[in-house]
Amino acid sequence: MIYEYRVYEAAPGKLEALNARFRNHTLGIFERHGIKNIGYWTASVGDYSDRLIYIVAFEDEGQRAEAWASFRADPEWNKVRSESEVDGPLTTRITNSILNPTDYSPLQ
Repeated sequence: MIYEYRVYEAAPGKLEALNARFRNHTLGIFERHGIKNIGYWTASVGDYSDRLIYIVAFEDEGQRAEAWASFRADPEWNKVRSESEVDGPLTTRITNSILNPTDYSPLQ
């Protein structure tokens, strides 16, 4: 199992709309494409307040590549994304890291 740590920096005033899109649409679409939802966070101390931070999981790098490709091509996702961004993008920057669990990690 590999984990992907992602950070979405919301456009000014758009964090709630970004959260709503994830809450109401994205999580379900992720699961349909084999992207396992692990957790979602915003920071109250120690980080910028305009960030959505989340971790998703995949069986391996190959499954990750296939899952993201099928997600990006999903008609429902493209419709939801277009509708949610009618007044402009919800994010200004997205960063990600692939995390490999250590042999002693509770999450394998």
